[in-house]
Amino acid sequence: MRALCWHGNNDVRVDTVPDPKIINPRDAIVKITSTAICGSDLHIYDGFIPSMEAGDILGHEFMGEVVEVGSGVKNVKIGDRVVVPFTISCGNCFFCNRDLSSLCDNSNPNAWMAEKLYGHSPSGLFGYSHLFGGYAGGQAEYARVPFADVGLFKVPDGLTDDQVLFLTDIFPTGYMAAENCNIKPGDIVAIWGCGPVGQFAIKSAFMLGAERVIAFDRVPERLQMAASQCGAEVLNYEEIDVGEALKEMTGGRGPDACIDAVGMEAHGTDAMALYDKAKQTLRLETDRPTALRQVIVACGKGGHVSLAGVYGGILDKIPMGSAFNKGLTFKMGQTHVHRYLQPLLERIQNGEIDPSFVITHKMSLEDAPKGYEIFKHKKDNCIKVVLKP
Repeated sequence: MRALCWHGNNDVRVDTVPDPKIINPRDAIVKITSTAICGSDLHIYDGFIPSMEAGDILGHEFMGEVVEVGSGVKNVKIGDRVVVPFTISCGNCFFCNRDLSSLCDNSNPNAWMAEKLYGHSPSGLFGYSHLFGGYAGGQAEYARVPFADVGLFKVPDGLTDDQVLFLTDIFPTGYMAAENCNIKPGDIVAIWGCGPVGQFAIKSAFMLGAERVIAFDRVPERLQMAASQCGAEVLNYEEIDVGEALKEMTGGRGPDACIDAVGMEAHGTDAMALYDKAKQTLRLETDRPTALRQVIVACGKGGHVSLAGVYGGILDKIPMGSAFNKGLTFKMGQTHVHRYLQPLLERIQNGEIDPSFVITHKMSLEDAPKGYEIFKHKKDNCIKVVLKP
């Protein structure tokens, strides 16, 4: 089959690789009909996720048709259309039984690697390095899905790939980010980053009762989408002082909740951003927490801070005094996708949201390297790329 493979920093290629096979009774093989390039794929592309090996197949947002099932898979059959959560979950461990599927104890065969870095291991992830299990990803013609009796979600008739593809990751991720804010009617929510996850976080904040959403970015087409498609009040952070703007817009109180939908490769315009860039270049710091610092300082007293952007390692100069003395509550983590699939599917079916609004580019799998380039460098007004194998 053909698949997009990692060969080094900023070097991805579509190669011919062996077809996946059933190796466990709980496996299934999916013929992929739609897959997408995610912002967190760029962290691999840019070289910030360790333990990648040449030839690793990328991609964790994918869906398709079941073409083979193991003897232990009874919930789906050959021919079913399915979406695949990016987090791999066994369905039976302590954490899966508590609906914390991204913390599964049994799906990362390389848990010892993650334990050395993080203390404990999260679940395995598709296409996201050997640190998270070394699983082949979904930017390919076919994929093996382990724990398929838990990890495959059937798509009802009448819904297109474009409507349901993002149930695999970014729609639940944006929704969980908003849910973590404990939004109450009348709340003001501020969101850093208007990429695809930020767009869904805006939509979700309004779904959960926010009165106003204020969103920051520097990319004009992202800001336009956040305003026109999602109803946010938008500001270009390169043109204003974020903290002062939020004070003015909230009567000095600050937002009730703040969402960091940027993560480890945040850009900035101040001296601290240059400090981060220098330390990261010298490998003295793994992440650039520019947005996180702003979120903490800008959030109102007693507020909630939600992190949806991915962080991978070590941060520096975090204003914990501000967080402590304002009594902030933090919630974060990889998304418990399985928890949200059915309720978010119902919102799509009820017409509350059509997630396809974020798609700006569709390409063949063979054009995936070009897709990575235009997505990374924000060319051609690119916000979200969907690949068709």
